Amino acid sequence: MNVDAPSPVALDGQFARDLPEMAVPWQSETAPDPRLLVLNEPLATELGFDPKSLRNASGLGLLLGNRLPAGATPVAQGYAGHQFGFYSPRLGDGRALLLGEIVDAGGRLRDIHLKGSGRTPFARNGDGRATIGPMLREYLTSEAMHALGIPTTRSLAVVATGRPVTRETMLPGAVLTRVAASHLRVGSFQYARAMDDEDLLRRLADHAIARHHPAAAQEQNPYLALFNAVLSAQASLVAQWVLVGFIHGVMNTDNMTISGETIDYGPCAFMDVFDPATVYSSIDESGRYAYNNQPHIAQWNLARLAEALLPLFHEDQEQAVALAQESLGAFHTQYSAAWLAGMKSKLGLTCTVDDEAATSLTGDLFPLLQEARVDYTSFFRSLGAAARGDARLVRSLFSELGRFDAWAERWRALAPDAELMEHTNPVYIPRNHLVEEALAAAVDGDLKPFSQLLAVVTMPFDQRAGFERYAAAAPESFGPYRTFCGT
Repeated sequence: MNVDAPSPVALDGQFARDLPEMAVPWQSETAPDPRLLVLNEPLATELGFDPKSLRNASGLGLLLGNRLPAGATPVAQGYAGHQFGFYSPRLGDGRALLLGEIVDAGGRLRDIHLKGSGRTPFARNGDGRATIGPMLREYLTSEAMHALGIPTTRSLAVVATGRPVTRETMLPGAVLTRVAASHLRVGSFQYARAMDDEDLLRRLADHAIARHHPAAAQEQNPYLALFNAVLSAQASLVAQWVLVGFIHGVMNTDNMTISGETIDYGPCAFMDVFDPATVYSSIDESGRYAYNNQPHIAQWNLARLAEALLPLFHEDQEQAVALAQESLGAFHTQYSAAWLAGMKSKLGLTCTVDDEAATSLTGDLFPLLQEARVDYTSFFRSLGAAARGDARLVRSLFSELGRFDAWAERWRALAPDAELMEHTNPVYIPRNHLVEEALAAAVDGDLKPFSQLLAVVTMPFDQRAGFERYAAAAPESFGPYRTFCGT
């Protein structure tokens, strides 16, 4: 590993120091012909980098993990996980590396992490590499989610390696450099618990409290308070996913963060036509991670976190279980409250509208959307125009107008706030047909469609002339749609 950092930033190794049992020192592969595909210059500046320096050979070396500041200690992190309900005691960063932590301009500690950087001791039978399409998908989707105000890991850069990667065909390889509050996961705690080392489990919990939920340290039972904080963060996060029609696609326990950020954009997608049973992931054959199942899976994953933390909740097993069950029981209450508050905003209903009236209204709305096969995003944005008095567009989405008009009359009686709706409901999301179009072009060497789509979805609420195709629903010829994880 060359020590030749292109910027005076320091990469700390706090995770590796605090939890050496969960960190395997490792180095990324070198790239035969690196080429920068996309760089997030505002994020680079926020992290203390000079964006120009990240574009030269030395900067590309940092983004690939080949040229790091003195003292940097890149590691592959160990974690376990339930994958589609089946427990794997040893997963870990099979094709990823934590380069280290950095303090950003706001004083926040953030991880700099690679994806697709080569085989590690956790790689199992994988090649440790990634291809351009999935890495650009994660960049695009994570930055769109950030623009929507949803907690997420961020994308700093995608660098083509110049090395072909074997999937169904030979594809061009790439590495994603991403940024996160941390990469601690539910699976991290499962891994520590599986090692049957209560000291390690306690140190991991203390590390998580200090980094993400410091108020828990002041509570009488800090580890139960940590669990409650993670539960609250995840209830809020998944509610925000559902409100914008986002489907994660692979909600394994190793893909649920302790920070409450969205992580690992594999076979993810935004819903087109409203259908609560929507599944896009090619590997989710049973529909475990379908759109409407996401809150239930989140609670299931949190139950696995509670199981891992039981020895820290109470020395008596029965009392520990009782404490965990009581906390878990609060998940759906918190989720439902977050979802309803968000849905009221989507419908333009202010705080003067009581929850009972809003619940009745939403309960009658979604069967209408499903029966009419209405595009989810288009409906809410066009409903905002109706709040300003122009209902032509939203009515055009329904073939049978009687029931919708009756619903709309009830909605208008609640005096919806059109401005609130315009600040809540996006015009532009990463629509699946546009994402596939942009990624296909990028793999063929044309990044213009990707760059244009990225520019549009990172300003999601501002309607702009000339961008009508980015707001339009998918054509009928598109689909059935399937997404792939890229490994």
